[in-house]
Amino acid sequence: MIVQSLLTVLLEEALPRVVTITLLIGVGVGLANLAVEYGLVELVARVGRYLTEPANLPPEVGTAVLTNAVSVTAGYGMLAEFREEGLLDDRATLIAVVINTFFGFIQHIFTYYGPVLVPILGLQVGLMYVGARAGISLAITLVGLLAGAVLLRGTDYDGNAIEPDMPDEDDGSQTTREKLSAAGQSTYERLRSIVPRLAIVYSLVFVALEYSDQILESVDPVLAVFASVGLDDPGVVLESVAGLLGLPGAAVPVILVSLVDPTTGAITVAPMIGDVLTPPEAVITLLVGSLVSLTIGTVKRSIPFQFGIWGASFGTKVIVVNVCLKAVFILVAIGVFFVA
Repeated sequence: MIVQSLLTVLLEEALPRVVTITLLIGVGVGLANLAVEYGLVELVARVGRYLTEPANLPPEVGTAVLTNAVSVTAGYGMLAEFREEGLLDDRATLIAVVINTFFGFIQHIFTYYGPVLVPILGLQVGLMYVGARAGISLAITLVGLLAGAVLLRGTDYDGNAIEPDMPDEDDGSQTTREKLSAAGQSTYERLRSIVPRLAIVYSLVFVALEYSDQILESVDPVLAVFASVGLDDPGVVLESVAGLLGLPGAAVPVILVSLVDPTTGAITVAPMIGDVLTPPEAVITLLVGSLVSLTIGTVKRSIPFQFGIWGASFGTKVIVVNVCLKAVFILVAIGVFFVA
């Protein structure tokens, strides 16, 4: 029975996620390698220079940053390729990851915030909330630009690190087939180093979550999370937080629901807008929910993804930087709405 349950989790939960992310990373790394082979990196980097030059990053990084507006996973795959090839050291990679934030948010506007949240919350509150999230992401990106301007000043990069191998003079120029073959080989090598980590980490996370659910099946999962850190009654804590922010008690269940699913939190708060919560109070409630849910989101999504991309050591650094910056600027956004 246990073996069957374990196989179900691995095949229905972990495997689809690993396959999806592998495909997206393959696309990102493959495009990066093709761009290198055909010299397109320089062309795209001309636009990206507006981002890379102020941050003292090599122009090639602009390609990865802009790619995040289409696919965050592909953008991360490009950065991983640049780091693997030695173009970026750890400090420069971290700063590039931070700069990525706003461009990754752009993608979510078209895939989640616009088609899902705005219709749920209504135009006024929806635009206020999306604007707040956009401001948070933009602020984090600006922090990355500032950090690069200060911390990477005078840094020299090996531009030859990602240039394709040149053929011998007697052989003439590379053919299209040779370029595609070289790009495919580089992509395969990169995926071979990433996919095993992805498979292991995602499998461990989903199995842990599955057995955690079985153990706590009769207990509200949100209460279980708080109990694990010594808070047996999170409602009391959240009521205190709501009181400090001047929110009515009706905001507390919204925050609790947002811990498990942000979309459900939006659905819960929507009927309260106007009667129980003012538009700014509704936005503050959702922001508080997103702040408190950072821990759960990190365990379920960030840890397996970042560890799979970078490995445990550097992946931990990326997670810490991302979570800390998000927490800080969510608090800033809450403060702006609170005093407005």
